[in-house]
Amino acid sequence: MATRLDFCFHLRSRSARRGHCGCHVCKRLLQGQNLIISRASRFSGQRLSNLISPPTLTESVERSVHAELVAVLVAVTNGEPRVLTTDDARALPAGPFELSHRSLQAGLRAWVETQTHHPLGYVEQLYTFADGDRSDESGGRVMSVSYLGLTREAGETGVAQVGWQDWYRYFPWEDRRAGTPALVEDLIVPQLAQWCEASADLAVRTRRHQRAAITFGLEGAAWNEDMVLQRYELLFEAGLVPEAARRGGGKAVLPGEPMRHDHRRILATGIARLRAKIKYRPVVFELMPAEFTLLQLQLAVEALAGRGLHKQNFRRLIEQQELVEETGEMATGTTGRPAKLFRFRRDVLAERAIAGSKLPLSRAL
Repeated sequence: MATRLDFCFHLRSRSARRGHCGCHVCKRLLQGQNLIISRASRFSGQRLSNLISPPTLTESVERSVHAELVAVLVAVTNGEPRVLTTDDARALPAGPFELSHRSLQAGLRAWVETQTHHPLGYVEQLYTFADGDRSDESGGRVMSVSYLGLTREAGETGVAQVGWQDWYRYFPWEDRRAGTPALVEDLIVPQLAQWCEASADLAVRTRRHQRAAITFGLEGAAWNEDMVLQRYELLFEAGLVPEAARRGGGKAVLPGEPMRHDHRRILATGIARLRAKIKYRPVVFELMPAEFTLLQLQLAVEALAGRGLHKQNFRRLIEQQELVEETGEMATGTTGRPAKLFRFRRDVLAERAIAGSKLPLSRAL
């Protein structure tokens, strides 16, 4: 049962003193000093001043909750997926809420551009992380609202400790463009098998084996590139990543660089969202230059999906969907036969929206 509150994030009304307002936006639970906001994503398009009004907040809540914005900013450079990081590649760009910001997204753009001197293009909200074990240095509760941003890498940022990193640096088991990585068979499978058998409970052992098989495509199960977060969380639970070892929960035997706090979990969420999205929406073109070859486009999709694609099937699907058109120019500076240059047909989005159809790129993956 929800404890009575002196404020309501959704209504901003004294009538909220009666406790839970009953709306889907404002479901929350206040127990002691812990505040959980389960649907903060509903706030993304609203003014912060309409969401949090300092005069109506109790002092206990102000002390117990610290909110931040976190960005997963992605680019594809030379056929490799890249993510913008801070703190010498150990964190994602992040900053606190500011009531002066017009919206959460405006706050995100301001903080990212201030920290990195890098403008944001396409942005969408990912997820709100508000688990009970997320705390800052003072012991207060931390709630992170994460966003996915797509852009093009523009060289050096010119800011110390800020730079672009290959995202497989953090998740080496996710790159299957050249087949299953050796570390899966050599390290992950044996360690997961040991963890599965460590429980004395048969039901627990069975569930663990099933999770391992489904997430990593073992025992005849198909590999699903979208399950990035599930794989990371399984490895965390098994104590095989440094973040688990930091909490005294494992030995961290796997390669893959850790990040501060739970930023690698947030990055996994962003990768999973983008991998799923490129199958049904042409967001990959947000990462491409204005003109490109079909090979460059295929390499970009392969880099994001972490798996190889059949060349002719991919090109046939792109042509069938009428996503691109020839520019009439040829690529220069390439070895071998000159390749045609293409550009994205942005009017295809309006055409498909009117027709009510999607872009089934999933058939190419």
